[in-house]
Amino acid sequence: MTKMQRRQFTATLLASAALPALAQGGPVEGTHYVRLSQPVPAGAPAGKVEVVEFFWYGCPHCNAFEPALEAWARKLPADVVFRRVPVAFREEPFVAHQRIYYALEAMGQVEAMHRKVFHAIHAERARLDKVAEIAAFMSKNGLDGAKFTEVFNSFSVQTKARQAKQLSEAYKIDGVPALGVQGRFFTSGTLAGTPERSLQVADFLIQQARKG
Repeated sequence: MTKMQRRQFTATLLASAALPALAQGGPVEGTHYVRLSQPVPAGAPAGKVEVVEFFWYGCPHCNAFEPALEAWARKLPADVVFRRVPVAFREEPFVAHQRIYYALEAMGQVEAMHRKVFHAIHAERARLDKVAEIAAFMSKNGLDGAKFTEVFNSFSVQTKARQAKQLSEAYKIDGVPALGVQGRFFTSGTLAGTPERSLQVADFLIQQARKG
């Protein structure tokens, strides 16, 4: 091992030591994840395990986490149902961002536009918190801006935004990104050490949920 390799190895060890280590026997309740005192009804069909990502488009950590999360979600087994839930810690700009997501979902455009919304906010410094700006952004990216505005303002999208707020409150989410599993557990980058480690914890919690 060269001197440079030794320095890199030492730096890696120090960085790892600065994070809450996952126990050899698996993640530890109360350290790497929380068990809800009042379970939340899961939205997945019987025999399936639900995983919910709580996120906010304006969150830089959610933006950075998205590539790892997408790769992980693509490899989930058939008995796991994954969905995203946008949070609203206060009225604005959170509610507008919630409604962006649910309008895209209603139009079948999440896959095409989800990462573009993150990019606009974090790379292009767009706010995307006013209807006119949001509609212009959608038109620029090939969607019908008028149709998007109609869906954005629809009763169904507003209802889904309210339901998302209720779910995040039931999970007691106070920061994002966070992962809820089967209405019984949640973990986060803060608890696990990094957002990427929270995926390891989620894998463990999925196994726990299967056991009933």
